[in-house]
Amino acid sequence: MARGVVATGYERVLRPLLFKARGGDPEKVHEDMIGALQALAEVPGVRSLVGLATRTHGTPVEVAGITFPGRVGLAAGMDKDGRAALAWQHLGFAFAELGTVTALAQPGNDKPRIFRAQASQGLVNRMGFNNHGALALANRLAVAGVFRGNRAAGIPLGISLGKSKVVPVEDAVADYLTSFDLVHPHADYVAVNVSSPNTPGLRSLQDGGALTDLLGALTARARALTPARPMPIFVKVAPDLTEGQVDEVLTAATDAGVAGVIATNTTLSREGLAPEDAALADEAGGLSGRPLTERAREVVGYIARHTDLPVIGSGGVMSAADAQSLVDAGASLVQIYTGFIYAGPALIADINEEVR
Repeated sequence: MARGVVATGYERVLRPLLFKARGGDPEKVHEDMIGALQALAEVPGVRSLVGLATRTHGTPVEVAGITFPGRVGLAAGMDKDGRAALAWQHLGFAFAELGTVTALAQPGNDKPRIFRAQASQGLVNRMGFNNHGALALANRLAVAGVFRGNRAAGIPLGISLGKSKVVPVEDAVADYLTSFDLVHPHADYVAVNVSSPNTPGLRSLQDGGALTDLLGALTARARALTPARPMPIFVKVAPDLTEGQVDEVLTAATDAGVAGVIATNTTLSREGLAPEDAALADEAGGLSGRPLTERAREVVGYIARHTDLPVIGSGGVMSAADAQSLVDAGASLVQIYTGFIYAGPALIADINEEVR
């Protein structure tokens, strides 16, 4: 009953208010939401009330040596600087992926840089890894007492790493290693983002040779820092790769000994946009949400058929049925972002309840 009240209240009352708030600026609303969740985590009575209304227990899943209390997690991009790291458990998430962070703090791309495609249940964004840097995130988590494996956040936390914009692609390995060294004490796993369309040259790191060098360096550093229990590393791929390009990614990932693959990031395609959202086809950036649902499932299925590496499915999860489809295609876990914006916390409860 509580779940139905939350779903109806979000759809009919809260979401319309949020979409109109702050002059309709999605980024300002997003920042307000993260601030509210950060405050929520600091007020025991309020967070307990929220938890009673939204939390449901999922089925525990073990992936890469980590026990996740359920299948649904928060995708990277929502909580770039880990401000709400202690709050996500109270909404029912089984894990949260913070970031993407970069070695150097950076403002991201020029505003406006995020657009709602409401008729399509999608978003177009060109944020550009705006964040305060890996050191700031590491310091925030240290102050909060969050360290690998201690579950101070109540759930496993991943940290997504990207390339600093001002660093040339040929120097990307050192840049990623700098971030990794800073955040690894506070992460249960690390995700390597080489697939965002919003940093020039970044996607070229998905090419076989460049990716082999990058993943090899990161897995070697993980073994050197924690030889008894190396940090699990996942690589996040774009939905726009051909099958041959996916094969190159999987070869590099297998050769480097990574823990798994996250599929997928946002897409450069504009297929699936409703006619009402046609103007957004000319906006630069990655498209997420309902237009990505089918393609994400195809990529997850292809990867699952061509590797034994576990897959985290991400992209276009707008309902429990979408999550189940990714699991059926071979995903061990799923992540949501745009679906959370359109459906609210009831979506997490639906997935936890219905996806087995």
